Amino acid sequence: MSDEILPDDPALRTSRRERALAQMEANDLDVLVLGRQANVRYVTGAPQLWVAGTRPFAPICVVVRATGEIHLNSSWDEGMPEEIGHDHLYGLAWNPMTLIEVLKNITGAAEAKRVGTDALSPTFGQLLPMAFPNAELVDGEVAMRAARRIKTAEEIRALRGALKVAEDGLAAAVAELAQGVTEQALTGVMLEAMAAGGVSTSATQDGAWITPREQSWRVGKRDRKVADGDLVAFAAGALADGYVGEVGRTWPVGNVKGADALFGRSNRLWDRLVAACQPGALASDLFAAYDAAGEPLPPMPVAHGLGLGFDPPVISPDLAKTSADERLDPGSVLAVTTYVWEAGVGAVFRRDAVLVTDSGPEVLTASPSPAQAAAGIS
Repeated sequence: MSDEILPDDPALRTSRRERALAQMEANDLDVLVLGRQANVRYVTGAPQLWVAGTRPFAPICVVVRATGEIHLNSSWDEGMPEEIGHDHLYGLAWNPMTLIEVLKNITGAAEAKRVGTDALSPTFGQLLPMAFPNAELVDGEVAMRAARRIKTAEEIRALRGALKVAEDGLAAAVAELAQGVTEQALTGVMLEAMAAGGVSTSATQDGAWITPREQSWRVGKRDRKVADGDLVAFAAGALADGYVGEVGRTWPVGNVKGADALFGRSNRLWDRLVAACQPGALASDLFAAYDAAGEPLPPMPVAHGLGLGFDPPVISPDLAKTSADERLDPGSVLAVTTYVWEAGVGAVFRRDAVLVTDSGPEVLTASPSPAQAAAGIS
């Protein structure tokens, strides 16, 4: 594997940038000031270093609608796309006024009437008007969310690559499932397999856990040892080339009494959830799928968007009003979650990536379930 830092493929970054510029036009944004890493990569195609963890808002990237020019905060030009010239890079600075002086000198800054930002801190809320003296500052995240929720053909290919890494990690962990192994050991096997596939950043915190028999969601002690009769859930998530792929499955250990019925419930619910992923459908139809199957809503989002990180929509019982207002757009990719539980037995957790197309849902993940594995179906 090469250690060379490369920008995203030209077709990938160009198709994304066209969507971002179209949304700037639709939202009447003359300039877009971006600080969130996923948004920055979406429009630039440049992977950046030293961005792990939480950081305050700063003007990392500036997009000018009239010219399509991009200005990027970077200390070097390694990995920069050829269309972002060295003269359009500006260095890191502790003094925010240094950054404001950079923004002032961007062509089009003085004339801009509407400037969108994807976030804003109190400091930059006061300073940005100095860089854009004739502009109204507005919410630019609206435009970026609209651009990012519909995936280009190139993005779908990138997502398939991330999903393949996640599925390989899941398969490796399942292969090590046995009595006496710990939850952390299984998670370690999963992460090791994904690292062997070229991905060292996991998109999920928990790789494997023993599903609870006493309550619908696990609480208390972690890193338990697997025992006969357990149902063990696996959640693999890989961040590959900026894109998140997620897949989840549950496997029994030994002969689990009541597991067949529980897996049957899970399969019936899954069929309803996939059928609900229709173009133009209400996001809340996924809640209705749980209701129609006679299953309570799970303690996690029923679905969330996949892309450069955690994309919209987020369809969660905790966001009922938001979910009721959302629709499933063709071109969006969802991580759809099935979760059913039975007291004394445990839970069956399943997560798959579903692409909403003009003609209906397309499941992008192919990891087998225990029943499929037993039948020799891949």
